[in-house]
Amino acid sequence: MTISVFLLDDHEIVRRGIAQLLEGEDDITVVGEAGSAAQALARIPALRPDVAVLDVRLPDGDGVTVCRDIRSAVAPPPACLMLTSYADDEALFGAIMAGASGYLLKQVTGIDLVGAVRTIAAGGSLLDTKATAAVLERLRKGDEPADPRYASLSPQERRILHLIADGLTNRQIGAEMFLAEKTVKNYVSSLLHKLGFARRTEAAVYAAELRKDGSAR
Repeated sequence: MTISVFLLDDHEIVRRGIAQLLEGEDDITVVGEAGSAAQALARIPALRPDVAVLDVRLPDGDGVTVCRDIRSAVAPPPACLMLTSYADDEALFGAIMAGASGYLLKQVTGIDLVGAVRTIAAGGSLLDTKATAAVLERLRKGDEPADPRYASLSPQERRILHLIADGLTNRQIGAEMFLAEKTVKNYVSSLLHKLGFARRTEAAVYAAELRKDGSAR
């Protein structure tokens, strides 16, 4: 049986490389691609792939949110494999909660990526057992932030909030997270709205207080 795969990455050269790698296998075919969260959410329901390979960081959102949304909107839902350039505990937590089947760094070898696609297509999981256990323990202890405003933020927004608390400008945040300054500005506007603040200084003070009482995760 051929495994149908959808690719989401904002870098075209990365998508082409992964597509070429997967298309070289007799049992895998790439049925669609997207460079943004909006494109992926529009295309995946119509294509209904077996596997969705999703970049965690995107210019208009994050792959974790895409994973959660398509798994609730598509039946049967595709198995989601998260790809990221950097290890991020918050994104890993979000991926597990969103129902992802795997979480890999982009430094993975081509052979391992192909194997990962086959594994999750067959119903397997590539999530580290220790990481999964840590998430379950966190849930058991009720360590999710009590403030529903903070809980409403996406992993990307939470990271930007804490970088604001560190005193970084939008340009500096963009350089840190490999995002366009305009994209960071949009994220800041979104998180300020969710938190009910008018100024970033208020958000910085709020994040600092979260750190003090250990509510931020």
